[in-house]
Amino acid sequence: MMEARYYQAEAEEAVFDYWGDKPGNPLVVICTGGGKSYVAASIKKRLIDNWPDLRIMNCTHVAELIEQNYLELVSMWPFCPAGIYSAGLGRRDSNSQIIFAGIQTVWNKAVQIGWIDVLMIDEAHLVPPNANTMYGKFIAALRAINPDMKCLGYTATDFRLDSGKLTEGDDALFDDVVYDYDIGRGIADGYLAPLSSKPTATSFDMSGVHRLGGDYKQSEMQAAVDKDEITRAAVAEIVAKGQDRRSWLAFCSGVDHALHVRDEIRSYGITCETITGETPKGERRAILEAYKRYEIRALTNNSVLTTGFNHKGVDLLAFLRPTLSASLYLQMAGRATRPLYAPGMPLDTVEDRLAAIAASPKPSALVLDFAGLVRRHGPVDRVDPKPPGKGSGEAPVKMCPNPVGTGTCDELVHISVMVCPCCGYQFPPSEETKLTATADATPVLSTEKPWSEVVGRAYAYHPPKDPAKPPTVKATFEVAGRKVNKWFCPEHDGYARGDSDRHWTLHQGKRPFPKSVDEFLERAGELMSTTEIQLSYTKNPKYPDIVGYRVGEGGYVTDLPAPANDNEPKGNLASILGRSRAAANDNAAKEKERLRAAAQAFLEDEIPF
Repeated sequence: MMEARYYQAEAEEAVFDYWGDKPGNPLVVICTGGGKSYVAASIKKRLIDNWPDLRIMNCTHVAELIEQNYLELVSMWPFCPAGIYSAGLGRRDSNSQIIFAGIQTVWNKAVQIGWIDVLMIDEAHLVPPNANTMYGKFIAALRAINPDMKCLGYTATDFRLDSGKLTEGDDALFDDVVYDYDIGRGIADGYLAPLSSKPTATSFDMSGVHRLGGDYKQSEMQAAVDKDEITRAAVAEIVAKGQDRRSWLAFCSGVDHALHVRDEIRSYGITCETITGETPKGERRAILEAYKRYEIRALTNNSVLTTGFNHKGVDLLAFLRPTLSASLYLQMAGRATRPLYAPGMPLDTVEDRLAAIAASPKPSALVLDFAGLVRRHGPVDRVDPKPPGKGSGEAPVKMCPNPVGTGTCDELVHISVMVCPCCGYQFPPSEETKLTATADATPVLSTEKPWSEVVGRAYAYHPPKDPAKPPTVKATFEVAGRKVNKWFCPEHDGYARGDSDRHWTLHQGKRPFPKSVDEFLERAGELMSTTEIQLSYTKNPKYPDIVGYRVGEGGYVTDLPAPANDNEPKGNLASILGRSRAAANDNAAKEKERLRAAAQAFLEDEIPF
């Protein structure tokens, strides 16, 4: 059985911690290629191992995902009590203890299926808010049978087509995001392949195209994009820029457009096929298998290969489909982030994995953004969906001028980046850089994350501004004559506490994790020193975010004075200590009560929510 990656284990713990505290419906966000199916399988096994009478259903919308999720559980648990209920897969196992189902098949079969304790939904961003839909009717029917049924969602994007958060609104199915692992972290950890972007001369004019259902109206979008001269120009750029790439994947604006792009690629003598919703299943499977064997170099598709399609070899994406959906944009980008590791190289550490990716046939994946998606939605590691009607700013960028071969690198990076992530060119600090903000010239990764040497570190108690909320740990790192702050929340729930636990694990603190601010401060001497921090200036150039740590062999750094408390008058140490001790006593009482309740629950063999 494959060992869980650190974030997969954290995501699982976050779900059970949430259910230990609240009776709600949690949402786990893990980027495409991050292994959501492994987390889901591990949670299923843990639930049945601890509560043998529990009944679980895993629901999604694509046959490939149903099969993938089922096989993931079987590989982890060969004799699991699981079945499949999907017309597309020819199975209707309605009596299994764990059912992997397609929503199109089971939405009106709740009575036949019966009692379900936990409904897990894969690709949860596709669940419409409207109750009068397949998902809405099915969930209502299941809850009529079991009013206490819980929903657990998995997705790479926690927002809907119209940018609304899945946990917001009166009709929200999910209550809280309990864990979030995004593309940026996956690339930094060496679990995903980096994305590279080059400028394109071809772009689309979407003026006059109307909107329908939160996105462009399909017929009008295809009419605006599917023009002979534009297709010829775009394909010419794909061929020129993709000459050293082995597996191309093009997202097109309609069936006709996908066929026209295919024919234009073929005119260059390049093997290319098309997958659409109309492609027969047998033909579709044959094409995809040939593509994965590199017998077909290019694939064009229309709204088919955004989910449920996995091919690690994809190393060129052509965005030829404009979309207002940040979720769809991320799903498309995620098709190229699965890494290829060089055979025989170790994969134990971050450095090992990054080196293995760099030495592989796919050191990066090239993104050619003809549709202006990056400009609209932002770099894939910094997508922040805007409410409908809100304007979208364009990030200033620069182009790498480093000579490479007979030309220049031309990698697109944020204006503040000082080292090109593609070729390693170091930009002069005082360089006057030409800004580019065209639809086709915005970098697909922010990559604005320099490392800074840490000369001092301190942790301190930080009381909340709102007395009803728990306190936090304020960490202060001194780098290059300035101080950078970060707050850790061991007393919070979900992702906030997970961030504190990750910091503790990275610095090799002992288990169990601190459960209170006072415990964190009392045990801070367990932590190894922080030698460098990685800073991101994307959100705020004045106050950077800390997005990475490098840890040394020494002990706890003590040469930096504890940071001043932001919410208390200077010198009011007695007040701070008083609050600290009171919080510690209160936390101890809460923890004692939690342990007592947990023991009672175990004796009664109750479900954990």
